[in-house]
Amino acid sequence: MVDTVHTFKLSPDWKLIQTISSLDRFDASWTAIEKREGKTLKQLKAIATVRSVGASTRIEGSAMTDEEVKVLIEKLAISKLEDRDSQEVAGYFEALDLISGVYPDMEISEGTIKNLHNLLMKHSQKDEWHRGNYKQHSNAVEASRQDGSKHVIFETTPPGFPTEDAMRTLIEWWHTDTKTHPIVKCALFCYDFVSIHPFQDGNGRLSRLTATLLLLKNGYNWIQYISFEHEIENRKSEYYQQLMQSQKQRPGENVYSWVLFFLDCLNNISGQLMTKLSAQGTVTRLGPKEKSIYLFIENHPGSQSGDIAEKLNLGQPTVKKILTALVQQKLIIKHGAGAGTNYSL
Repeated sequence: MVDTVHTFKLSPDWKLIQTISSLDRFDASWTAIEKREGKTLKQLKAIATVRSVGASTRIEGSAMTDEEVKVLIEKLAISKLEDRDSQEVAGYFEALDLISGVYPDMEISEGTIKNLHNLLMKHSQKDEWHRGNYKQHSNAVEASRQDGSKHVIFETTPPGFPTEDAMRTLIEWWHTDTKTHPIVKCALFCYDFVSIHPFQDGNGRLSRLTATLLLLKNGYNWIQYISFEHEIENRKSEYYQQLMQSQKQRPGENVYSWVLFFLDCLNNISGQLMTKLSAQGTVTRLGPKEKSIYLFIENHPGSQSGDIAEKLNLGQPTVKKILTALVQQKLIIKHGAGAGTNYSL
């Protein structure tokens, strides 16, 4: 059975229904979890924010690590944002921070989306001419061949009236469709947005910010405590493959595979969130030395025992003993063997 949703074809099956049901069950249990884990969630939100900012900007080509992103965010008020990576990170953080703070009062409208784009690009003088306004030139999505030439993967909506009409239609559909499951609507809105590519630049980053806004507006409050963007970064090839697979069929494309991918990402991170909550509960019961080593690895993934001993001024035998215990408690993961052994959460 194939249904028509907005301008798309969608053929739901048991796999899609089960994925939606799994997310609904998790969401139904979230209110109780949120009340129980208040202090822990505050810590997780800070970590998720850094990971989301870092991941979403890296997807588009930034080279900044999460640690560098964390330092920049902490010193944003006094930082000189001269390079493009820093400008993009600062813009993404400020837009995400705004969404997190006032999303209940943010209307899903063209005005809101244009304001978010303006904030996203505000630190870049290079983008001053187009920020907050729909594109003026064609921005077809291209890929580079081995010989350096480029080929068009798919044509985005033409600039001018076609883009304005497409965005107006998308917003109207969002407010009038009362039958489609909210989480499926979120997936379709983000897909259509990035397919229209309404702005000259920043469409990928803005689509992921919009995903967070739409999910929060629909009551999926847990999304702010785990990084959806980080999941996309880890599955970047699949992310682009699913987008392009549907976009090549425009208009009237079947978006089943994209919706399933989007929902599967959410299912994965909801499971990761529960694992993190369980781990954080264990961490609070650790001794001072154990906790300091855990936090060091959290902020410096890939650390080796020698680095940890030196930075924390602890004996090497003590560090190795604690690392072994943390691995056994499944709080950290051991990578490699011998001189190359390192650790991450």
